[in-house]
Amino acid sequence: MAAIIDGKKISAQIRDEVKQKVQSLSESGIKVTLAVILVGSDPASQVYVRNKKRACEYCGIISREILLPEETTQEKLISKVEELNADPSVNGILVQLPVPRQIDPDAVIRAISPLKDVDGFHPQNVGALSIGLPCFLPCTPSGIIELLRRSGIRAEGKECVIVGRSNIVGKPMAMLMLRENATVTVAHSKTASLQEVTKRADILITAVGKPKLFTKDYIKQGAAVIDCGMDRDENGKLCGDVDFDDVFDTAGSITPVPGGVGPMTVAMLMKNCADAVDLQRK
Repeated sequence: MAAIIDGKKISAQIRDEVKQKVQSLSESGIKVTLAVILVGSDPASQVYVRNKKRACEYCGIISREILLPEETTQEKLISKVEELNADPSVNGILVQLPVPRQIDPDAVIRAISPLKDVDGFHPQNVGALSIGLPCFLPCTPSGIIELLRRSGIRAEGKECVIVGRSNIVGKPMAMLMLRENATVTVAHSKTASLQEVTKRADILITAVGKPKLFTKDYIKQGAAVIDCGMDRDENGKLCGDVDFDDVFDTAGSITPVPGGVGPMTVAMLMKNCADAVDLQRK
């Protein structure tokens, strides 16, 4: 029977730590501000923005919300980003993805100052991560590292398999697990014999977006299973990439969906916002 890794509990610990840091900065006369740009009215994006706003309120971070119409051009969006880059009162800038089709998300990410890129997506931050320099870490992968550490799961010397090679989760996750001295394999849609690969994993991290793809047949006995999926099952119920009920008696520990990785992503964004003050001072 697996131990459940409680992302809600661990994310609350991190938010409390951020709150203390923001309070300390405030007592020194320093306010922490996150600017969030939302283009259009995508319902899921609106929910994400509301969640980030609530987290900011709890941590004492000023949330500056900028709503732009669906028809906003790329030039206007980048102009707004550049305005925020130049504003010394703004510590972090986040453009909520996805953006409307007339806008190139990569161009927008590149326009954000690397010193205010609290999502950790700018190529300069990605490059710094790859060679171990100080930088903003992408929120979901860094949240997973905290889940493992605070659950007493050591990665050093362990076999880690990451399924998914996205720029947001898979690739940075691999680099962070290498930092933890794990032996890392990145599997993906072209991987032959996926089941054989995942069954080697002491730590399995899934980020593929396919509901309940991973059953107990994919899991090594006693493995730590970290599910980054956010899917809907055949009944419309929220679920992950892992068939939680089927895997539960095989895994040694497992994250639920919801309540696992999701809360950590927002908590690590708050941490990045607070840490931005230190990076910008340097």
